[in-house]
Amino acid sequence: MAELSTVQPPESVFDGVVVPAAVETVARGRPLRPVWQNALGGLTYEISDVNARFFVKFAPSDSGLPLRQEAERLAWASEYTPVPRVVGTGEDESGFWMISEALPGRSAVDAIWRKNPEKAVKAIAYGLRQLHEALPVDGCPFDWGVEHRLAISPRDLSEADEIHRDIPIDVAWARATDPPPVDRLVVCHGDACSPNTLLDDDGEWSGHVDMAALGTADRWADLAVASWALNWNYGDGWEPLFFATYGIESDPGRIAYYRLLWDLGP
Repeated sequence: MAELSTVQPPESVFDGVVVPAAVETVARGRPLRPVWQNALGGLTYEISDVNARFFVKFAPSDSGLPLRQEAERLAWASEYTPVPRVVGTGEDESGFWMISEALPGRSAVDAIWRKNPEKAVKAIAYGLRQLHEALPVDGCPFDWGVEHRLAISPRDLSEADEIHRDIPIDVAWARATDPPPVDRLVVCHGDACSPNTLLDDDGEWSGHVDMAALGTADRWADLAVASWALNWNYGDGWEPLFFATYGIESDPGRIAYYRLLWDLGP
């Protein structure tokens, strides 16, 4: 993974968003398209080349975004499963950036798949099963288990789903600190929400993105959130198909626990 250190041009504005000077430098005059801006100021751009496409993610220095953490996890996971291959990283006083090769496919929440949710749900479940089967637990240097997550939790439900928002925090914390036994330890995605699965033009799973939280945990840590996110993106009623495609029976107790842990953050 190359560390990029460059003399940067002034910032410019593109489609109403200020393009960081570091991103301009990485683009080197190639076509640049803004793709995403999150609530913490993180930016993602697509760079088009003659022979390839790349994405550059930029995390401002004061954002707290775990972009360096994501680069480390992608570099490890790319040996085993389809994820973006990191080709460069860099850092200066303005922030940290990561350049990765584009994977084939579109997000599972692209308009074409919102119109065909059955295909999307099957691909999400199949892809998550493939991820869990492919990534080696014994060789994984990253942790996303309950103890780790509780240790860094902000213990805040103010932005939680409505099913958790009114639970007194001491009650929620008591539940969170009494986890169910581990069903099966796997390397989890860590943010298995629908947008982070990619589908090819035939609706087949083609890879995963946004893996800053990847680490070993009970597979239900992923399954509970991935199935929950279907409701947000495609409407109610898709969870049975998800679990059937993954090949597992729904487990209401573990689902409830890991959804609460998710809302307690991070």
